[in-house]
Amino acid sequence: MDDSRETDDPIPPAEDLGTHLTLGGRLRAYFLTGILVTAPLSITIYIAWMFIDMMDRQIMPMIPAPFNPRQWGIPGVGLLLTVVSLTLIGALAAGVLGRIWLRFSEAVMARTPVLRSIYSAVKQLFETFLAQKSQAFREVALIEYPRRDIWTLAFITGPTIRQVGCHVDHDLINVFVPTTPNPTSGFLLFLPRKDVRILDMTVEEGLKLVISGGIVAPPEQAAGAKADDDAKAP
Repeated sequence: MDDSRETDDPIPPAEDLGTHLTLGGRLRAYFLTGILVTAPLSITIYIAWMFIDMMDRQIMPMIPAPFNPRQWGIPGVGLLLTVVSLTLIGALAAGVLGRIWLRFSEAVMARTPVLRSIYSAVKQLFETFLAQKSQAFREVALIEYPRRDIWTLAFITGPTIRQVGCHVDHDLINVFVPTTPNPTSGFLLFLPRKDVRILDMTVEEGLKLVISGGIVAPPEQAAGAKADDDAKAP
Protein backbone atom coordinates (compact mmCIF):
# COMPACT_ATOMS: atom_id res chain seq x y z
CA MET A 1 0.00 0.00 0.00
CA ASP A 2 1.38 3.40 -0.98
CA ASP A 3 0.91 5.78 1.97
CA SER A 4 1.95 8.78 -0.14
CA ARG A 5 -1.10 8.51 -2.38
CA GLU A 6 -3.89 11.03 -1.79
CA THR A 7 -6.68 9.10 -0.08
CA ASP A 8 -9.42 11.58 -0.93
CA ASP A 9 -8.72 11.73 -4.67
CA PRO A 10 -11.87 10.44 -6.46
CA ILE A 11 -9.97 9.75 -9.70
CA PRO A 12 -8.01 6.49 -9.59
CA PRO A 13 -4.38 6.63 -10.79
CA ALA A 14 -3.55 5.37 -14.24
CA GLU A 15 -1.68 2.36 -12.85
CA ASP A 16 -4.82 1.29 -10.95
CA LEU A 17 -6.89 1.55 -14.11
CA GLY A 18 -4.48 -0.38 -16.28
CA THR A 19 -3.24 -3.11 -13.95
CA HIS A 20 -4.86 -6.57 -14.00
CA LEU A 21 -7.63 -5.35 -16.35
CA THR A 22 -8.61 -6.55 -19.77
CA LEU A 23 -9.02 -4.12 -22.62
CA GLY A 24 -12.77 -3.98 -22.04
CA GLY A 25 -12.23 -3.39 -18.32
CA ARG A 26 -9.76 -0.60 -18.99
CA LEU A 27 -12.13 1.13 -21.44
CA ARG A 28 -14.98 0.87 -18.94
CA ALA A 29 -12.79 2.30 -16.16
CA TYR A 30 -11.64 5.16 -18.40
CA PHE A 31 -15.25 5.85 -19.42
CA LEU A 32 -16.43 6.02 -15.78
CA THR A 33 -13.49 8.25 -14.91
CA GLY A 34 -14.43 10.56 -17.79
CA ILE A 35 -17.97 10.82 -16.40
CA LEU A 36 -16.59 11.53 -12.92
CA VAL A 37 -14.44 14.34 -14.30
CA THR A 38 -16.92 16.01 -16.67
CA ALA A 39 -20.35 15.45 -15.09
CA PRO A 40 -20.02 17.67 -11.96
CA LEU A 41 -18.43 20.50 -13.93
CA SER A 42 -20.93 20.28 -16.79
CA ILE A 43 -23.98 20.13 -14.52
CA THR A 44 -22.72 23.07 -12.45
CA ILE A 45 -22.10 25.20 -15.54
CA TYR A 46 -25.51 24.21 -16.98
CA ILE A 47 -27.39 25.17 -13.79
CA ALA A 48 -25.49 28.45 -13.55
CA TRP A 49 -26.25 29.24 -17.21
CA MET A 50 -29.97 28.45 -16.70
CA PHE A 51 -30.08 30.82 -13.73
CA ILE A 52 -28.31 33.61 -15.63
CA ASP A 53 -30.60 33.13 -18.64
CA MET A 54 -33.70 33.21 -16.42
CA MET A 55 -32.57 36.48 -14.83
CA ASP A 56 -31.85 37.98 -18.26
CA ARG A 57 -35.32 37.03 -19.53
CA GLN A 58 -36.94 38.68 -16.49
CA ILE A 59 -34.88 41.88 -16.45
CA MET A 60 -34.11 42.64 -20.12
CA PRO A 61 -37.73 43.52 -21.15
CA MET A 62 -37.72 46.29 -18.51
CA ILE A 63 -34.75 48.10 -20.11
CA PRO A 64 -35.51 50.58 -22.94
CA ALA A 65 -34.51 49.30 -26.39
CA PRO A 66 -31.72 51.86 -27.06
CA PHE A 67 -29.96 50.83 -23.82
CA ASN A 68 -30.87 47.14 -23.81
CA PRO A 69 -27.70 44.99 -23.61
CA ARG A 70 -29.56 42.16 -25.37
CA GLN A 71 -28.78 43.77 -28.72
CA TRP A 72 -25.06 43.47 -27.88
CA GLY A 73 -25.36 39.78 -27.10
CA ILE A 74 -23.88 40.09 -23.60
CA PRO A 75 -25.24 37.42 -21.21
CA GLY A 76 -25.48 37.91 -17.47
CA VAL A 77 -26.38 41.60 -17.54
CA GLY A 78 -29.76 40.86 -15.96
CA LEU A 79 -28.12 39.09 -13.04
CA LEU A 80 -25.62 41.94 -12.61
CA LEU A 81 -28.39 44.54 -12.62
CA THR A 82 -30.35 42.51 -10.07
CA VAL A 83 -27.36 42.37 -7.71
CA VAL A 84 -26.72 46.11 -8.11
CA SER A 85 -30.41 46.94 -7.60
CA LEU A 86 -30.69 44.84 -4.42
CA THR A 87 -27.53 46.44 -3.07
CA LEU A 88 -28.90 49.94 -3.72
CA ILE A 89 -32.24 49.03 -2.13
CA GLY A 90 -30.39 47.74 0.94
CA ALA A 91 -28.39 50.97 1.15
CA LEU A 92 -31.55 53.09 0.88
CA ALA A 93 -33.37 50.95 3.47
CA ALA A 94 -30.55 51.63 5.94
CA GLY A 95 -31.21 55.39 5.74
CA VAL A 96 -33.83 57.44 7.55
CA LEU A 97 -36.31 57.57 4.67
CA GLY A 98 -35.83 53.87 4.02
CA ARG A 99 -36.61 52.99 7.62
CA ILE A 100 -39.75 55.13 7.55
CA TRP A 101 -40.92 53.43 4.35
CA LEU A 102 -40.11 50.01 5.81
CA ARG A 103 -42.12 50.67 8.98
CA PHE A 104 -45.02 51.95 6.89
CA SER A 105 -45.04 48.93 4.56
CA GLU A 106 -44.78 46.50 7.48
CA ALA A 107 -47.68 48.25 9.21
CA VAL A 108 -49.79 47.87 6.06
CA MET A 109 -48.86 44.18 5.79
CA ALA A 110 -49.64 43.60 9.47
CA ARG A 111 -53.18 44.93 8.97
CA THR A 112 -53.90 43.01 5.76
CA PRO A 113 -55.62 39.63 6.27
CA VAL A 114 -53.90 36.55 4.78
CA LEU A 115 -50.97 38.64 3.52
CA ARG A 116 -49.79 39.36 7.07
CA SER A 117 -49.36 35.64 7.78
CA ILE A 118 -47.44 35.07 4.55
CA TYR A 119 -45.27 38.15 5.05
CA SER A 120 -44.46 37.28 8.66
CA ALA A 121 -43.49 33.69 7.82
CA VAL A 122 -41.35 34.66 4.81
CA LYS A 123 -39.63 37.46 6.75
CA GLN A 124 -38.76 35.20 9.66
CA LEU A 125 -37.42 32.56 7.28
CA PHE A 126 -35.10 34.98 5.50
CA GLU A 127 -33.99 36.59 8.75
CA THR A 128 -33.11 33.15 10.09
CA PHE A 129 -30.91 32.24 7.13
CA LEU A 130 -29.45 35.65 6.24
CA ALA A 131 -29.03 37.54 9.50
CA GLN A 132 -25.40 37.67 10.58
CA LYS A 133 -26.28 37.10 14.23
CA SER A 134 -28.34 34.01 13.53
CA GLN A 135 -27.00 30.69 14.83
CA ALA A 136 -29.36 28.58 12.70
CA PHE A 137 -27.81 25.57 11.02
CA ARG A 138 -24.40 26.36 12.49
CA GLU A 139 -23.88 22.96 14.16
CA VAL A 140 -24.31 19.37 13.05
CA ALA A 141 -25.49 16.86 15.63
CA LEU A 142 -26.19 13.17 16.04
CA ILE A 143 -29.46 12.08 17.66
CA GLU A 144 -31.34 8.86 18.23
CA TYR A 145 -34.29 8.96 15.85
CA PRO A 146 -36.89 7.58 15.14
CA ARG A 147 -36.16 5.21 18.06
CA ARG A 148 -33.37 4.18 20.40
CA ASP A 149 -30.21 2.69 18.85
CA ILE A 150 -31.01 4.24 15.46
CA TRP A 151 -28.94 7.37 14.85
CA THR A 152 -29.52 10.14 12.37
CA LEU A 153 -27.94 13.42 11.38
CA ALA A 154 -29.60 16.64 12.54
CA PHE A 155 -28.92 20.37 12.53
CA ILE A 156 -29.25 22.52 15.64
CA THR A 157 -31.45 25.55 14.97
CA GLY A 158 -31.46 27.19 18.39
CA PRO A 159 -32.88 27.03 21.93
CA THR A 160 -36.50 26.03 22.41
CA ILE A 161 -38.93 28.86 23.09
CA ARG A 162 -40.28 29.23 26.62
CA GLN A 163 -43.85 28.37 25.63
CA VAL A 164 -42.65 24.88 24.68
CA GLY A 165 -39.85 24.33 27.19
CA CYS A 166 -41.92 25.26 30.24
CA HIS A 167 -44.00 22.07 29.88
CA VAL A 168 -41.07 19.69 30.41
CA ASP A 169 -38.34 19.34 33.02
CA HIS A 170 -35.44 19.17 30.55
CA ASP A 171 -33.35 21.86 28.92
CA LEU A 172 -34.59 21.55 25.32
CA ILE A 173 -33.03 22.66 22.04
CA ASN A 174 -34.48 22.73 18.53
CA VAL A 175 -33.06 20.31 16.00
CA PHE A 176 -34.01 19.92 12.36
CA VAL A 177 -33.85 16.41 10.89
CA PRO A 178 -33.56 16.67 7.08
CA THR A 179 -34.76 14.06 4.61
CA THR A 180 -32.62 12.40 1.93
CA PRO A 181 -31.98 13.47 -0.81
CA ASN A 182 -34.01 16.68 -0.32
CA PRO A 183 -32.73 18.41 2.84
CA THR A 184 -35.24 21.28 2.53
CA SER A 185 -37.93 19.02 3.96
CA GLY A 186 -37.73 17.27 7.30
CA PHE A 187 -38.88 17.31 10.91
CA LEU A 188 -38.55 19.81 13.74
CA LEU A 189 -37.81 18.07 17.05
CA PHE A 190 -37.45 19.43 20.59
CA LEU A 191 -34.84 17.30 22.33
CA PRO A 192 -33.14 17.43 25.73
CA ARG A 193 -29.72 18.99 25.32
CA LYS A 194 -28.08 15.96 26.96
CA ASP A 195 -29.41 13.68 24.21
CA VAL A 196 -27.84 15.69 21.38
CA ARG A 197 -24.25 14.91 20.42
CA ILE A 198 -22.42 17.70 18.57
CA LEU A 199 -20.25 16.49 15.67
CA ASP A 200 -16.95 17.95 14.50
CA MET A 201 -18.41 18.58 11.06
CA THR A 202 -19.34 21.71 9.12
CA VAL A 203 -22.90 22.34 7.98
CA GLU A 204 -21.77 22.00 4.35
CA GLU A 205 -20.25 18.59 5.05
CA GLY A 206 -23.40 17.52 6.86
CA LEU A 207 -25.62 18.59 3.96
CA LYS A 208 -23.40 16.72 1.48
CA LEU A 209 -23.69 13.61 3.63
CA VAL A 210 -27.49 13.89 3.72
CA ILE A 211 -27.97 14.69 0.04
CA SER A 212 -25.70 11.85 -1.10
CA GLY A 213 -27.34 9.34 1.19
CA GLY A 214 -24.08 8.80 3.07
CA ILE A 215 -21.92 8.31 -0.03
CA VAL A 216 -20.05 11.64 0.17
CA ALA A 217 -18.33 11.59 3.57
CA PRO A 218 -16.24 14.40 5.10
CA PRO A 219 -12.59 14.33 3.95
CA GLU A 220 -11.10 12.88 7.14
CA GLN A 221 -13.74 10.17 7.37
CA ALA A 222 -13.39 9.34 3.69
CA ALA A 223 -9.60 9.05 4.07
CA GLY A 224 -10.01 6.81 7.11
CA ALA A 225 -12.46 4.54 5.30
CA LYS A 226 -10.08 4.28 2.31
CA ALA A 227 -7.20 3.36 4.63
CA ASP A 228 -9.32 0.67 6.31
CA ASP A 229 -10.25 -0.82 2.93
CA ASP A 230 -6.59 -0.85 1.85
CA ALA A 231 -5.60 -2.54 5.11
CA LYS A 232 -8.19 -5.29 4.56
CA ALA A 233 -7.08 -5.86 0.97
CA PRO A 234 -4.87 -8.98 0.51
